[in-house]
Amino acid sequence: MSDGHRTSQSQSGGALAGVRVIDMSTIGMGPLATQILGDAGADVIKVESAAGDIFRHVAPQRHEAMSHTHLNFNRNKRSVVLDLRAEAGRRAMLRLLSDADVFVSNARPASLARLGLDYATLEASHPRLIHCGCYGFSEEGPYAGRPAVDDVIQAASGMAWLQGLGQDAPHYVKTIVADKVCSLHVVNAIGMALYARERSGRGQAIEVPMFECLVSFVVPEHLAGMTFDPPQGPAGYPRLLDPYRRPFRTLDGFMGVVPYNEAHWKAFFELAGSPEFFEDERFSTQTQRSLHYSDLYRLVEDTLAGKTTAEWIRLLSEADIPFAPVNSLDELIADPHLNAIGFWHSVEHPTEGRLRMPGIPVRMSRTPGSIRRHAPGLGEHTAEVLRDIEAGCSKGARQ
Repeated sequence: MSDGHRTSQSQSGGALAGVRVIDMSTIGMGPLATQILGDAGADVIKVESAAGDIFRHVAPQRHEAMSHTHLNFNRNKRSVVLDLRAEAGRRAMLRLLSDADVFVSNARPASLARLGLDYATLEASHPRLIHCGCYGFSEEGPYAGRPAVDDVIQAASGMAWLQGLGQDAPHYVKTIVADKVCSLHVVNAIGMALYARERSGRGQAIEVPMFECLVSFVVPEHLAGMTFDPPQGPAGYPRLLDPYRRPFRTLDGFMGVVPYNEAHWKAFFELAGSPEFFEDERFSTQTQRSLHYSDLYRLVEDTLAGKTTAEWIRLLSEADIPFAPVNSLDELIADPHLNAIGFWHSVEHPTEGRLRMPGIPVRMSRTPGSIRRHAPGLGEHTAEVLRDIEAGCSKGARQ
């Protein structure tokens, strides 16, 4: 792909137009990452077995293999069904990879090696290929090769323990946070590898282990006193662990309110009718406030209970203090800001009818992303893609 072609493609079709991604991942982490790449203009080909990605089969759904999870994690992709246990399927896969820039898989390394799809096998014949493996645990440690899913990684990373503090047992976050956080690492790593290839001309292997990624997400603030050697206190960021850190009740609802810096607290104490608190030794500096979070949060809680949410929106807006009413999932659909910026997209799917989906949150002035393709039916593009690779279709005809 020449520099001139790449520039014209990216300006007209997104930052990654002209990049081809072969996506052999399933469930959340890999599919969300490749959807983001597809939103940015990449040509993403999702390779599936005849049974399809397991995320295709989660209720609710209107038709078999077209679940809500599949629809929300796999737009801007084409679907190809290959039997990689058969020689013909493996040959077709290798032909796909011969014209690819990126290969993403969450199959465990031993399985990839058995199929001849590991980086060590592919590197010589595909020197420009970026090979991204999405694993539960790094291949260099004692947990290598273990199976993993989101709940397992939440448990292993300390996140479930943190969620359960002050309660009777550990709790999972009520979203697939490990999958989604790790998907962003996949996107970042692939973007860096593509840039490195522009300078070196060569691809590389990428390992994105969920355990290490989520630990790196959890610990920056929670390492706390254990940051120092010898330790200066226990692990755990006190403000985040304080039992009074929670949405606060108003007369008619709940709000998240976080006075944070000097100006915020001075303004909030005035709103609370207690400006003298700013001179209180416990609250006069950031360091002192960080030692007395419970007292501060009880004050916020007691203060907010005296007015309606609408009243607090006006007062906190005037004081420039960070706040937000607590939204339910249903309320997000009607959120005035999200609707004003066109965040929700209403699209017509050829088999699933009218669908609502979230838009692309990141905006780029010269190479904006776009939603160009619906989430595909299982094997919807098999004939098209195989016909193209048999004909030696060039990268210039990808879009």
